[in-house]
Amino acid sequence: MQTHVVPVGFDYDRLIAPLVRDQFDVDRVVLLEGAVGSEANVEYSLNLSKKLETDFQNLLGAETERIPVADVYDYDAAFEQAYDLINAELDAGREVWVNVSSMPRPVSFAFATAAHSVTLERQADRDRIHTYYTAPEKYLETELAEELRADRDLLRELLDAVDEGDGDSDGEGDAGSASGVVDATADGVEVDRVRERLSTATDLLAEFDERGTTIGAKEVDGSHIIELPVASFSNVKPFEEVILYKLGEDGEFESVSELAKALADELNEEYTDSFRSKVIYNVDRLGPGGKGYIEQESHGKSYRTRLSRIGELWVRAHADSEGE
Repeated sequence: MQTHVVPVGFDYDRLIAPLVRDQFDVDRVVLLEGAVGSEANVEYSLNLSKKLETDFQNLLGAETERIPVADVYDYDAAFEQAYDLINAELDAGREVWVNVSSMPRPVSFAFATAAHSVTLERQADRDRIHTYYTAPEKYLETELAEELRADRDLLRELLDAVDEGDGDSDGEGDAGSASGVVDATADGVEVDRVRERLSTATDLLAEFDERGTTIGAKEVDGSHIIELPVASFSNVKPFEEVILYKLGEDGEFESVSELAKALADELNEEYTDSFRSKVIYNVDRLGPGGKGYIEQESHGKSYRTRLSRIGELWVRAHADSEGE
């Protein structure tokens, strides 16, 4: 039983063609949908998703489900969604294949990294978790640009012919003259509209030649950089889990001693040197020299202790299992 997790962006062939051509036995497909860019972009992507849903069912006989991605630029939320989805499919006895060919990079990287993290936590299931990418045979952007150049040149010729026709002294022209060609070609078309289309095409091509297929840098949550942490989950022991959940719940502690006191209160244990040493030992195991889930900052004779970015992802991904 194979489940293919497919984030949908602006691609069609790369998401279904390799499975058809290589004759994959696909039982279930999860299509991830998210709003990307303008309203027109979103509509285009949703239309592709609907077509993929139909074709996965008709061509591969796969059960197909469409799931929304709330924010395609929220890496942490996408990671949590991926982690839960992959584990759920594994728990259902299915092999999981994650296609990272499409959709914005935060989602693709989040799903790929989540798949890797699950393999580290579920060693027995390593051979049932796969990520894959399909290279396109060709890119359409440059071909579209070349077609637009040809259209731009045609509009220029048409307007040049209009200008020449306006300059005829007798104002007449047969079907073979420039003005006759213009009359035949632009019948019912306003010249100003042609000029507007020419101007738009010229400006768009100038931007394409100067900047490529994208423009600018989008600000997300107050920054133009979305950090993509390299999360590699390790197996966490029960007391280490308690520490991580406590840091996730209360945030930063001014010292490990304060963390130990808070844990002792929560666990109804006596705060002793032995208990404090146990916390220090496990914090070290979870720190930069160990699993990397905790980071510490020197503060006088103490160390401010908090979750690292990967630690935050671990807590977020495992929140539903807390207390089980």
